[in-house]
Amino acid sequence: MTIRRARLLLIVCAMICLAPGTPGDARPAQPKLEARIAELKAKTAALVASERPHLDALSPQQRLSAPPAIWRVPGAITAFKDCARCPQMVVIPAGDFTMGSPPSELGAETQHRVTIAAPFAVSKFEVTFEQWDACVKNGGCGGYRPEDQGWGRGKRPVINLSWENAKDYVNWLSHKTGKPYRLLSEAEWEYAARAGTTTPFSFGETLSPSQANYDGSGDGSGPSDVNRQKTMPVGSFPANKFGLHDMHGNAWEWVEDCWHDDYTAGAPTDGSAWLKDHCEGHVGRGGSFEDSQVELRSAARTGGYKDELSSTDGLRIARGL
Repeated sequence: MTIRRARLLLIVCAMICLAPGTPGDARPAQPKLEARIAELKAKTAALVASERPHLDALSPQQRLSAPPAIWRVPGAITAFKDCARCPQMVVIPAGDFTMGSPPSELGAETQHRVTIAAPFAVSKFEVTFEQWDACVKNGGCGGYRPEDQGWGRGKRPVINLSWENAKDYVNWLSHKTGKPYRLLSEAEWEYAARAGTTTPFSFGETLSPSQANYDGSGDGSGPSDVNRQKTMPVGSFPANKFGLHDMHGNAWEWVEDCWHDDYTAGAPTDGSAWLKDHCEGHVGRGGSFEDSQVELRSAARTGGYKDELSSTDGLRIARGL
């Protein structure tokens, strides 16, 4: 071997060793990500232990009227992706809040206090057709290819999903990444949607069509800028204070919980899903493009059978940390 050839091989080897990984290769970053998550969890536990006692000392009525507590760790990880085609995840801090709505909102959403003692992650956007199609291409999601109603796929939220379809997606993503992806609980969803607010909407007492995709016409007329009559690409509207888009409108989002007509003393207070035996109906949250403002409230809820399909029904996901 000549000296020139040997030098060339050394240069090529060096270039290969130093070249960045492919976009789909997330493994080199994973140890660092997991270390940051572990640090977040440890610091959150200490923060909750120091700040929760004064809430626990309140009477039930005092606690119900207390402002939300957000236990955010300064400088901690706030967002991540587990792979190139995985949904972008936003880290939601631990906290304590009043779930449900006051009588003035005229909803079957009895107020009760919920403590979410550990951080968790939520997808920044509703799951898109692009992400769903990647699941199908990879042999997941039961091979189901939902209709897009002629509005287009890509970055629009995937629709025509049943609760069972939604479970197929999180199960596939968990298997693909080895991480605990799942549906949100109803309590987690409302906590994430409110983002520390106590008003009917995360944007305040009212909502405008410039803030969300819904039927803002009042009489069902359209299409127009106030009643678009179809989904819009995710991220078309402002995020809430937690950095989540489309928590109001665009598509209903399935959550884990079984349907209950209202909250009772049996409703969990720790942020976990409210389940029951032989559960056929599940909860949807957030409202859709065809709903009026009242259905988009942070506390608003609907239900559907686990195999029910609708052009208004989509998906947002969570991941345990």
